[in-house]
Amino acid sequence: MLLGYARVSTADQNLEAQRTALMEAGVDPARIYTDTMSGAKAERPGLAEMMRSLRPGDVVVIVRLDRLGRSLLDLLDLVRRIERAGAGLRSLAETLDTTTPTGRLLFHLFAALAEFERGLIRERTMAGLAAARARGAKPGRKPVLSPDRLALAKLLWSNPAVPISQICSEFRVSRRTLYRELGPRTGQD
Repeated sequence: MLLGYARVSTADQNLEAQRTALMEAGVDPARIYTDTMSGAKAERPGLAEMMRSLRPGDVVVIVRLDRLGRSLLDLLDLVRRIERAGAGLRSLAETLDTTTPTGRLLFHLFAALAEFERGLIRERTMAGLAAARARGAKPGRKPVLSPDRLALAKLLWSNPAVPISQICSEFRVSRRTLYRELGPRTGQD
C-alpha cells in the first residue's frame, strides 16, 4: 500500500501542491499524512502517525527528500525505521525508490557519505580542541564556581558538620557539580 507524507514549515505555506503530486503518484488521499512545522522538530504528529501505521510491503511516498527530514542524518534514521517496518521509500523529485536494488544502492551511498562526514567533523573537532589546549585555552563550559567561591566551598566541604545539601543550596549547584569539583567526602548526608 502507498502512504504519502507531506510537510510545510509554516502555516502560511500550502500543502495542496504536495498532496496533488502524491495523489498523481497513486496515493489514496486518506493515506496522506501531513505536518505543518519545521522538519527540524523531532516530534511531528503526522509523521509519527504514519510510522505507526506502516506495514510490511508498504511504500512511503514523498515529493522531495527534504520534506521527510532536514538533515541527512535525520533522513537516514527515518529511512532505516521505514525499512525495519518492512516498508520502502519513494521520493518523486529525486527518483529514489528503496524498493529497487538501484534505489537501495543510492541510499546506502548517501549513508556512507553521511558517516564519512561525521568522521571528518569529529576529526576536525578533536584537532581544534587539541590546538586550543596547546595554546593554553581551556575548551568547554566556564566553571560554575569562581576560584573564590570554590575555595569557600572547599572550606565548608572539609567540615563534616555542614550538610552537603546546605553547601549545594548556598552555592546554587547540584550535588553532581559539587562532587565533580571537590571529589568524594566522607560522612555524606
